[in-house]
Amino acid sequence: MDAQVCIGITREFKLRHAVLIYGDGSGAFCTLHKVRTEGGATPYLEPAQPLTTAFLRKLAEGLGRRMAPEVLPENVLARTSDLIVWWSRASRRAMFFNGGTEEARSLNGHVYPHPALVFKVNGHSLFVRALADDSRPDVRTPLKTAPYWNTRQDNGLVCMGTTRLPDSISADSIVEWEQAFFRSSFTHAYGAVRLTNFPGGFTALWNHLASGAGIFPVKFLTDANQTLRDFVEGELEN
Repeated sequence: MDAQVCIGITREFKLRHAVLIYGDGSGAFCTLHKVRTEGGATPYLEPAQPLTTAFLRKLAEGLGRRMAPEVLPENVLARTSDLIVWWSRASRRAMFFNGGTEEARSLNGHVYPHPALVFKVNGHSLFVRALADDSRPDVRTPLKTAPYWNTRQDNGLVCMGTTRLPDSISADSIVEWEQAFFRSSFTHAYGAVRLTNFPGGFTALWNHLASGAGIFPVKFLTDANQTLRDFVEGELEN
C-alpha cells in the first residue's frame, strides 16, 4: 500500500516510538517502546513503557485531533472531540409518524408538547433522554426514558433510519441534530420497552397530547435508571 503525506513545508521525520498491540481474539493491550538507532544499524525497540494519557493526547494532537476553540452555549453539558451532550427546554414541536398502521396515521403531523430533553451525539450516533424538571441537570440528576418510538430504552440510542444527519459534532450543529430527530419518521417501538406509564400506553398518551394538552405530563415518564453522569460516560452501543 502506498501512502503520501502532504505537509506543506520541508521537515525531517524520524522514527521515535512504536506502539505494539497484543491480542488473543477477545481482548487486547498495548505497550509503548522508544526506538533506538545507533549509527547505521537497524533500529531496535527499548523495553516497554506504560501508555500515559499525556502521550496519547500528544499523539492525537499530532494526528490532527486537536479541537478548535469553541464558545459553548449554556445548554451544552459536556464536550470532547467525538462527543457533545446538551439539554433542551420543554417545548412544542411537530412530529411525523409513519408505521403503516391506523395508530401511526392518527398521530402524524400534529404539534405536541415535549418534556425537557438531554441529547448526546457520540460519533455519528444520536442518543436522547428526558428530564422530569425543565431546568439544567447536574451530574447526579436522574434521567427519564425519552417517550419516543425509534428509541432504545436501555441507553437512549435513536434509530434514525435514512434520515440525513449533520456532518459535524459541534455547538453550532446542535439545532441541526434536533431538527434531524424531530423531522424523522417515528415508525416503531425499539424492542420490548415501556415508554410511558400513561393509562392506555404510548398511543393513548400522544393522542391525549394532540387533543390540546398545554404541557407534557412528566409524571408519566418512566425511569431510565441513569444519572446524567451515567449517560455522558456510557459507551457507544450498537
